Amino acid sequence: MIILTNLKAYPSGVFENAETLVQVHIDAQKEVVKLKKNINFAVAINSLDIQNICKKFANTIDIYAQHCDNASFGSSTGKILPEMLVKMGVKGVILNHSENRFSSENNYEELITTINFAKKAGLTVVCCAETPEEGKFIAENSNADFIAVEPPELIGGDISVSTSRPELISESVEEIGSRKVLIGAGIKTGSDVRIALEKGAVGVLLASGIAKSDTPKSVLLDLAS
Repeated sequence: MIILTNLKAYPSGVFENAETLVQVHIDAQKEVVKLKKNINFAVAINSLDIQNICKKFANTIDIYAQHCDNASFGSSTGKILPEMLVKMGVKGVILNHSENRFSSENNYEELITTINFAKKAGLTVVCCAETPEEGKFIAENSNADFIAVEPPELIGGDISVSTSRPELISESVEEIGSRKVLIGAGIKTGSDVRIALEKGAVGVLLASGIAKSDTPKSVLLDLAS
C-alpha cells in the first residue's frame, strides 16, 4: 500500500517545516516496519524545497515532485526538468493535480507527452484524474504508473471520498484496472484507507489531513492501521 502525502505549499510543509514533516513520515515508517506491514510512505515536496530535502532524506524515504514539465536540458527557461529531478534523487512526480492541471477541454496531448517524458527520465508517475472516465483515458493512452482519482469538490475538505462516494472507488478500479488506482480527496483516517483498499485501490493521496494536523505522526499511524 502507498500513502503519498502532498505537502503542497502549506506553511507547515515548506522550508524547515518540510524537513520536520518528512522526518515525521520517516519515523512513522519505522514504526510500521516493526509491525511488518507492507506500507510505503512517500512525500511530495514543493519545487523550491526539493533539492534540499533530497540531499537530506532521499536515501531514507521516497521523495516526489509536485510537478514537472516536458522539457530537457537546454533552452528551457523556468521549466522543471524530469532529468534534473532524477539526478537530485527524486523518486516520482505528481502530474495533472486539480490545482495544476495540464488537461483542458479534452485536450490531453501535453499531459500524455509529459507523462511519457517523465517515465523515460526514470520517474514514477502518479497522474491525477477528476473522474474514473478521465483516469481510464489517461491509463489507456500513457504509461503512468498510478492514476490518483480525486473529485475536486472534495479536495481539502472535511468529508472524504471514501465516506461520501465509495462507489467512485469501485468504478475507478473497474475502469482503470487493479494495482493502478490511488484515491484522494478528503482522506484523513484509517477508516478512509480501509474503505479505499476494500474497494480495490492500492493506496491513497492526501495533503491537508497531514499538513494541517497538529499530530501528523498519529494521523499517519492511523492511516497505516
